[in-house]
Amino acid sequence: DKNSVEEAEYEEFYKFLAHAYHKPMFTLHFQADAPIDMKTLFFIPTFHTEKFGMGRMEPGVSLYSRKVLIEDKPSDLLPDWLRFVKGVVDSEDLPLSISRERPQDSALLKRIRDVLTRKLVRFLGDQARNDPEKFREFYVEFNYFLKEGICHDYQFQDQIAKLLMFESSQETEHKLSSLDDYIARCPPDQKEIYYHVAPSRAAALASPYMETFVDNNKDVLLMYSGIDEFVMSNLKTYNGRKLVSAETGSVNVGDDEADKSADDASKDGKERLSDEEAALVCGWLRDTLGDHRVREVRVTDRLSGSPAIITDHESGALRRMMQMVDQTNANRDTTLPPQVLEVNPKHPIIQGLNAARIRGDEEAEAKRVASLVANQLMDNALVAAGLLDDPRSMLPRLNDILAASLK
Repeated sequence: DKNSVEEAEYEEFYKFLAHAYHKPMFTLHFQADAPIDMKTLFFIPTFHTEKFGMGRMEPGVSLYSRKVLIEDKPSDLLPDWLRFVKGVVDSEDLPLSISRERPQDSALLKRIRDVLTRKLVRFLGDQARNDPEKFREFYVEFNYFLKEGICHDYQFQDQIAKLLMFESSQETEHKLSSLDDYIARCPPDQKEIYYHVAPSRAAALASPYMETFVDNNKDVLLMYSGIDEFVMSNLKTYNGRKLVSAETGSVNVGDDEADKSADDASKDGKERLSDEEAALVCGWLRDTLGDHRVREVRVTDRLSGSPAIITDHESGALRRMMQMVDQTNANRDTTLPPQVLEVNPKHPIIQGLNAARIRGDEEAEAKRVASLVANQLMDNALVAAGLLDDPRSMLPRLNDILAASLK
């Protein structure tokens, strides 16, 4: 009976069970009568060992029947993503010979597994609401396991998603927001949850993909781990809202009528290329870069301070995933597929390329420099998208552009 157990006894038992020298972060002690009679004592440690490079953790929960050990830390008592949990489960509904009759009793074990997993996920959700600071400590340490659960445990995917937390572009650094927190802050008519994967907060906020969100005061969840790309791709939606990457070409967070009025006003001056000029520049860029680099070049109005971006998000996300998987395989062919390049017709570089395109028909040097700039523009966009493997390949071209700029 948990009412007769003191905190010191819990700590002593945890240290014995987990071969640990520290206190557990959380203790979950409960008894269930239906659908299965069982008594359970779970501990969540203060840290895990996988981050130290000590190999994959083994399951940490043992199965008993009437206080008789049936199996020491079986692999299927809890899903693999909960392998950090330590504890014991005792069920009087289990036959003492279940370890030899496992095939016949797999359905019973699955019911136990479902009950235990549901209880643990609900417990973590309660901790997130009742003790946010302590849950944040847990999340910082164990978020990888939750994300692994999103990708592999589709039965509990929606429940695990409620536990996810990320930084936000409209909150202070290091402050974590849940998906529900994000939804509570966004306008009621917003049907998307926007996110951006980058190496750091500074890199994310400086990214050209964030310009339209900053200009339109839209909140974006910031993610800094490669596994986050897998998580969002597997989750797809949350609470009826679609999860949308900031790198997706179809992103439109501005006021269409306001954008159209601003565009019409700028067409009369020198601030923006005309539709005809923009179409000619896009065609010229497509021919100059070649089919092996781009499959489409088009105009975008989502940029305010950058000349161009890559918006083929699906192949970009896949590319980053393959880079993460193949880090140790140097012999793998990592050729980048043709991308979609979007250009900003109001940017001086794009306007300068239009002028150089015209001069290039008569001046060989202008044509050569314009080609150098076009390829550098493409590589810059690939860098911003995290898709360029070796930036050193740009150095000869950059030196040529610097030399041309000094003439």
